[in-house]
Amino acid sequence: MAAPIVASRAGSANSVGNSPTATPNNPNNNNKIIPSYPELDFRSGARIEELNKLIQEFSKHDQREYDDQRALEIHTAKDFIFSMLGMVQKLDQKLPVANEYLLLSGGVREGVVDMDLDELNVYARGTDFDLDFTLLVPALKLHDRNQPVTLDMRHSALCHSWLSLRLFDEGTINKWKDCCTVVDHINGATNYFFSPTLVADWFHESIGVVLQEVQKKPQRGMPKVEKVEKNGTIISIILGVGSSRMLYDIVPVVSFKGWPAVAQSWLMENHFWDGKITEEEVISGFYLLPACSCTGRKENEWRLSFARSEVQLKKCISSSLMQAYQACKALIIKLLSRPKAISPYHLRSMMLWSCDRLPASYLSQDDFSAHFLLGLIDDLQHCLVNKMCPNYFIPQCNMLEHLSDEMAMLHARKLSSVRSDPAEHLRTAIEHAKAANRLTLDMQRRGSAASLPSPQSDLGDHQPDDRLAKKLQQLVTENPGKSISVFINPDDVTRPHFRIDDKFF
Repeated sequence: MAAPIVASRAGSANSVGNSPTATPNNPNNNNKIIPSYPELDFRSGARIEELNKLIQEFSKHDQREYDDQRALEIHTAKDFIFSMLGMVQKLDQKLPVANEYLLLSGGVREGVVDMDLDELNVYARGTDFDLDFTLLVPALKLHDRNQPVTLDMRHSALCHSWLSLRLFDEGTINKWKDCCTVVDHINGATNYFFSPTLVADWFHESIGVVLQEVQKKPQRGMPKVEKVEKNGTIISIILGVGSSRMLYDIVPVVSFKGWPAVAQSWLMENHFWDGKITEEEVISGFYLLPACSCTGRKENEWRLSFARSEVQLKKCISSSLMQAYQACKALIIKLLSRPKAISPYHLRSMMLWSCDRLPASYLSQDDFSAHFLLGLIDDLQHCLVNKMCPNYFIPQCNMLEHLSDEMAMLHARKLSSVRSDPAEHLRTAIEHAKAANRLTLDMQRRGSAASLPSPQSDLGDHQPDDRLAKKLQQLVTENPGKSISVFINPDDVTRPHFRIDDKFF
C-alpha cells in the first residue's frame, strides 16, 4: 500500500524514482542535507496526505447536513410510510398487529443489506432522489425466546433457507396460505413453505390498494407519491415532500429473536467488538430476506441477514475507516456495476473482516483513511482474483463462489485501474457528489416558492405533534447516517417509537 517515509538525495522525487541506479543512502553523501520525501503510495505514487484530503472532501459532500426544514420533511415522509404500513395491516390482518421495523440509512443499492441488485432499476441521487432508506418490514415474527430457531436448509445453498409454516399456529397458516408453495408428503401431510416471491407480490398489491385510497382523499401537507415500483422482491417508493425526494426500499422479511445454529461457531471466535458491546446486543436477532442464491428456487428460498447485528457492530468501527469505506464504495459502485458481479455488501464484509484482522490501535488512527482506502481496494481485488469472499457471520459461505473466472478477472482488471490512480478516481467521485448536491439544491430552489405547509403526522385530520417534530429535527441533525430501529403499533399510528443506535425515543 503506502511507502514509508524515506531519506533520499537532493532532487525531485521523479528523478530518484525513475533511476534504477539511484543511491539515496550513499555513504559519500554523509555531509549533504538529505530532505525526506512525503509519504507515498508505492503502487500509484500518490501522496498519502493528498489522498487523505480528497477522502475528507468527498465525505464533506457525500454526508450532507440537515437543516430544520429537511428534518421536518424526513419526519413527514417517515410518518407517511408508517401510516401506510398500518393501513396495509388493516386490509387483511396479515402483518403482525404490533410490528417492529428496522430503518436503515441508505437504499438497497447502497449495499446496506445482502441482496442481489440484478433486478433493481437504476436510481441516482440528485436525479431521482435526495435521501434513501431501507425499511425491513416483518411479515412474520418468531420472537418467542423459548422457541428454538429451526430452519429448513436441506434444499438451499449455504446462508439460505426455506421456511415451513409448521413453526406457526393454525391461524397464521390460514392467513398466509395464498403466499405459500405447497408440498405434499407421502404420509399425506401438507407442508406450506413461505414464498418470498408470493409475499412480495402480495405486499406490492396491498401497498397499491392503500395508496389509491389515500390519494382519493389527499390531506394538507401529505407527501406526493412520485414513484412506486416492484424491483424483484423489493418495493421502491419515492416520495416528494416539500423540496425533498426520498427513496424508501421496503423489504418484506421474516424476523427472528435469538441466533441461528448455522452461525453459532462464529460466536466462538475472537472479534473486534469484544469488550466494546455485549454479545447480547450482537445476537439479539436476525432476518430472512426475500433473496435467492444463484442455484436456488426463487419461489421458496430466503437469505439469512444479520442487519440488526451489523447496526451494533457499526458503533465499534472508527470514523476514519468508515470514511474510507464510503469513499471506496463510491469508487467501485458504478465501475463494477456492468456486468453485475459484486455489490457494496461484499465491500462491507471485507471491512468487517479487516476489523478482526488488524489492531484496533491501527484502525483508530484519524489520519489513516488513505491507508484504509488503498487496503480495501487491495482486499477486494484479492477476493476477485481468488473468487473468495467469506460471509462475515457464516465464513463457510463464499459469496463469490458463483463467479466465472472471466467475470472475476474482468472486475479485477477494472479495480486495477482504480488502484493505479486512486487520486484521480477520488476527484471524479467528488465531482459526482457535487453534481448530485447541485441537482438537489436546484430542486429546492424551484420548490421554495411554494413552501411546505404544516405537514400531517399521519393520514388523519389532526395536526402533528410539534414536540415530536422538533425532537426528530434534533436527532437527525445529531445522528447523520445512523441506522434507526422503529417500533409502531398500526392501531395507534400517532405514536411512533424509534431508536437511533442505542437511544430510545
